[in-house]
This record gives sequence, structure tokens and C-alpha cells, in this order.
Amino acid sequence: MIKPSVPVLMYHHVRPEGGMIACTPEHFEDQLRWLQKNHYKSLTLDEFAQHLQGKPVGKAVLITFDDGYLDNWVYAFPLLKKYGFHATIFLVTSWLQHGAVRPNTESQAPLPDCPEHRVCETLIAQQRSDEVILRWSEVQTMRESGLVEFHSHTHTHTRWDLDSGVDKNEKMRWELQASRQTLRQELGGVSSHLCWPQGYFDADYVRIAQDLGFVYLYTTQPFGRNTSATSPAYIHRFAVRNRPGKTLGKRIRASHHPLIAPFFNSFKQWRRARRLA
Repeated sequence: MIKPSVPVLMYHHVRPEGGMIACTPEHFEDQLRWLQKNHYKSLTLDEFAQHLQGKPVGKAVLITFDDGYLDNWVYAFPLLKKYGFHATIFLVTSWLQHGAVRPNTESQAPLPDCPEHRVCETLIAQQRSDEVILRWSEVQTMRESGLVEFHSHTHTHTRWDLDSGVDKNEKMRWELQASRQTLRQELGGVSSHLCWPQGYFDADYVRIAQDLGFVYLYTTQPFGRNTSATSPAYIHRFAVRNRPGKTLGKRIRASHHPLIAPFFNSFKQWRRARRLA
């Protein structure tokens, strides 16, 4: 029996100038329009978990954003509302601050600056995350719409495995505990869904996450299908590029079609391994 697969789409930024790991609002809207025209629905994470457990969910995708950038509120959220699509944002909890809700494209006020990814990284490193990251008030407003949910992307987004002077496992346990505590404090609860920082994980990290109550672990590994046979500890996602909706459609069909996908994903894995070698 052929098992249905749900593609998990990975975004970071939606901003007018596009840029590294960023879609323009025009392309993001065209992608949502393509999904709607082709009768896809977007799942909540509870619905996606039910899919992995074998429950039919129909023709669907999962829309995810990493890190929680301000442009998710300014540009992406109004388009999600326009098309009625649900999305998930994985938050780096130490980066969010408190303050008033800022304008987005639904308002008549001047819009806040939403710089490109490298500038965001620099400002965050300078302890100026409030200039480029969501505020808890904006998170709450999106939650109340019923269209966006928020889950853990750790507390500081640090690659502890690259620091030989620390115990990476001890640091990751702290990251996840701090993230869970912050989400409970700010949102009233924490789920069993976790997205790995910078895509890195190993067997130790998986064990630590599971010990702390995380079940569904989201990777940046693109070449695989998410079916009822997929381990919840290894969920595939692919990065959506700054391209029209038709291009996204081709990627969805190639990487998740039950007959085409095994060949497509195997070929892509082979090419990646060859480049790394």
C-alpha cells in the first residue's frame, strides 16, 4: 500500500527585497495561491502528528517558519490570513522581548524595517533582537487568530557542538529546559514539537529532547517523505526558495510523489554527498 506523504515547507523571511533564505511577498502570495488553486490545505501540528500516526488528512502541507523574525508578522501573517492558511513558527525564545504590537501591511502606519538575514544575525549578536524579532504581543495576536502556532526552536539557537570548551549535551539540555520554561511562562504551555537549531542534531541530542518530553523533531533534511512510516524523531523539511508558486508545486510533486519521490530524493542525496566529498 502506498503511504501518503505531507510536505513540510521551511521558510525564514518574507520581505520586499527578498534575499538569502527570504521570499518576497509577491512570491509568497503566489505560492499560497498555487496551494489553494491545487486544493492543498495547511495542517496544524496536531493534525500533522495524526498524519504520522496513520490518520488520513487529505491533500495537505505543513507551513513552518524558523526563528521568529519580525517580517513574519509584518508581511507573512497578513497573507496567511488572506488565503486562510495555517502556519507554525518555531521560536528562539531568548530573542523575544515585550512591547507594543508594531504595524503590519494591514495597517496604514509606516512599516518597521525588516532587514536581510545577515543583518538580522548581526543585530541579534549585538543584543538588539527586538529590532528584527517578533515581540510576545505579536505572537499573542497571531495565536488569537487561530492561524499561527508557536513551538520551540531552543532558547539561544547556539551550535554547542562547535565549542570544544563545553559539554554540548549539558548545554543542549539547558537550552531545551529554558525554552520550555519560557514558552510556559509566556504562552501558558509547551508542546512536544521541537525544531533543531541550525539543523544540527545527533543521537545524544535526540535522547535529551525525548527525555524532556519532545516527540516530534523537525530537521532541515529535505530529501525524504513524511508518511506514517516516518519516525517522528526525523521529520523532513525542504527550504522554499524565492520562486513562483508553480516552482514550489514542481518541488512538492517531485519530492513527495509516491512513485517519483524515491528516485528524486535518492538522486539529490547522491549529488549532495558527491559535492561534500
